[in-house]
Amino acid sequence: MTSNCPIEIVSLRKEYKGFFAVDDLSLNVEKNSFTGFLGPNGAGKSTTLKILTHLTNATSGEAYINGIDVTKNAEGALSDVGTVLETPEFYSYLTPVETMTYLGKINGMTKESLSAKIPEILEKVKMEEWGDKRIGTFSKGMKQRIAIGQSLLTDPSVIIFDEPTSGLDPRGMIEVRGVLKSLKTHDLTIFMSSHMLYEVSDLCDRVALINHGKLIVHDTTERIMNAGGTRVVKIKVINHSEVTSQTVKDIGALTNVESVDLDSGNIEIHLNGGDRDQASLLKDITAMGLNVYSITNDNLESIYLDLIKESR
Repeated sequence: MTSNCPIEIVSLRKEYKGFFAVDDLSLNVEKNSFTGFLGPNGAGKSTTLKILTHLTNATSGEAYINGIDVTKNAEGALSDVGTVLETPEFYSYLTPVETMTYLGKINGMTKESLSAKIPEILEKVKMEEWGDKRIGTFSKGMKQRIAIGQSLLTDPSVIIFDEPTSGLDPRGMIEVRGVLKSLKTHDLTIFMSSHMLYEVSDLCDRVALINHGKLIVHDTTERIMNAGGTRVVKIKVINHSEVTSQTVKDIGALTNVESVDLDSGNIEIHLNGGDRDQASLLKDITAMGLNVYSITNDNLESIYLDLIKESR
């Protein structure tokens, strides 16, 4: 191991009959970061996480967690790791309290520590009112929150999530993302795979983008968002009639604005700048008297598509 990062992947390869699902991948995940492992389906994300969690073996290379090589000492490397991989399954006749008690005892936790820890976890994943209800009655999103809770049971320093909102309905996605966002305030290193751009930009402070098993870029979310220079800012206003041709001209004259378009009454602005420039833009637009209720960025999507295209 050559760094002090909780997760270090070095020249990792996984071959399946001549096809490299992971191809010479090297990546460091920084301490206490929430790193999004982003890429299209089939990019090698899940395979990498399965190697990290010793669910499959690497063809070559090394994968360290807290300084211990998973490929040589999986038990030691994973002793301080919580995981949620693929679709979580629990005994349907057990309650969350019973499930976590069972899992805690397997991990050597005492009855006293579990009695204190489980209510704390249920509150953290917003399931405190469901602790004594059978899991078989839960929605998929509720089960996923219980899965996130069990990953926190032993107070790990590293948590690995594999597409934690995959297959959830919109409400389930919002609930799970809310729980994940709350974990950012804790002393945790989180490594989460996803193919959803909005999810990564909303949750993660760092992004590692892969395609065809290779690392394309790894940096802070902000720097990647600003990498293209020009960002697309979409603004929605309550009353579309407020947006006149003069309004478009006035916005176009603002600092760092390259162009302005109208899309079904909403405003699409090409802004040459970063977060501070966007904040200044929003302040100026509000001062014009426009009632803004939504502002979104599309620049991560355009950067993502450009990088994926270049890597083919």
